[in-house]
Amino acid sequence: MYDQLRAHPSHAAMTFDQMLERVRYEGAYPTRERAAEAVHTVLAALGRQVTGDERVDLAQSLPLEAALSLTAQIPDVEHPTGWGFVKDLASRTGVTPALARWDTGAVLTVVARLAGPDLISRILRQLPGGYALLFGQAELRQAEPAA
Repeated sequence: MYDQLRAHPSHAAMTFDQMLERVRYEGAYPTRERAAEAVHTVLAALGRQVTGDERVDLAQSLPLEAALSLTAQIPDVEHPTGWGFVKDLASRTGVTPALARWDTGAVLTVVARLAGPDLISRILRQLPGGYALLFGQAELRQAEPAA
């Protein structure tokens, strides 16, 4: 089921080099190597969170090198909030939460452009609160009804 290619419109097809340059610009990184490090670590972390058709479709919207970082990870059973995602990334990479948040925003805003609004909406419905801001989107959640 997951190894079948899906036809999807390419919203902003770009090469991995173009993606790195975009992330480098978004994150104001001094080198392409630093941008590549951010791309690989953030996409690996995201690969532990996104499952199902959304995972397959997201991988297909990314350049091959980025898709491999995403899909090389086995999805976790539990999904942290957006802030929990950032804290987990910080602890795994040995950086401060502020730097992990910076990296996450720089990478995921570019990923959101590549994936397009429909796919990002599907992914955000799958994840707990707090991820929309990481993708550069407004956090629009309905209030829980009072019991």
